[in-house]
Amino acid sequence: MKKNDVINLIKTLKNTYPDATCSLDFNEPYQLVIAVMLSAQCTDERVNLTTPILFKRYPTLKDLANCNINELEEIIHPCGFYKNKAKNARACANKLLSDFNGVVPQTMEELITLPGVGRKSANVILLEAFGIATGIAVDTHAKRVSNRIGLSNEKEPEKIEQDLLKIIPQEYLKDVNHLFVWHGRKTCMARNPNCEKCTVKSFCKEYISKKA
Repeated sequence: MKKNDVINLIKTLKNTYPDATCSLDFNEPYQLVIAVMLSAQCTDERVNLTTPILFKRYPTLKDLANCNINELEEIIHPCGFYKNKAKNARACANKLLSDFNGVVPQTMEELITLPGVGRKSANVILLEAFGIATGIAVDTHAKRVSNRIGLSNEKEPEKIEQDLLKIIPQEYLKDVNHLFVWHGRKTCMARNPNCEKCTVKSFCKEYISKKA
C-alpha cells in the first residue's frame, strides 16, 4: 500500500472512531504497568473492575512489592492466569524500587527488563503514560486488521510492527495504537466481521479479493 493510501486509511479510521483511546484506567504510571500486565488474555473491562480493589489494598508501589502473594493472587484471580500475573506484578514492583528508584522508566530498553513486560506492553506504557510513540503495540486486533487489510503478511507481532513502522508516518503512530484496536473490536471482528459497514473496506485486500 502506498503511503498516501495509508494516511487516508488512518484518517478514515479517525473519523470513524473519534473517541478511540486507551481503555485501561490508571492514576500513576506504575498502575498502568500493572494494568497492562493484567490485561493479557483478559478484557480491559474486567481489569478496570479489578485494579481499584488492587490499588486500594496496596496504595503504594512499596506496598505491592511487599504484599502477600496468596492475597495478591486472590485479588487478581478474575483476570485469569493469576498465579503468573501475581508473581510478575510483585517482582515488577520490586525491580522498579531496586533498579529505578520507584520511577517507571521511559525507554523501551529499560521497560522490557521489568518482569511481565514485553515489547507490546512497553509500547502501550510509553504511549499512555508518557505520550511517547516510537512503536506500535500489536495485539490480536492490530494483527488481524493489519493482515486483512494487507499492511503486513507476517504473523509474529514484532515483525508486523516493523512492517507497519516502514509505511506509517511518525505523526500517526499515536493514533494507530488505538484505532486498530477499536476497529478490531467494533467492526473487523475475528468472527463475522462487519465488512459491509466497514468504512475502510476500499483499502482492504481481503474484502477486495472476496468481491473480485
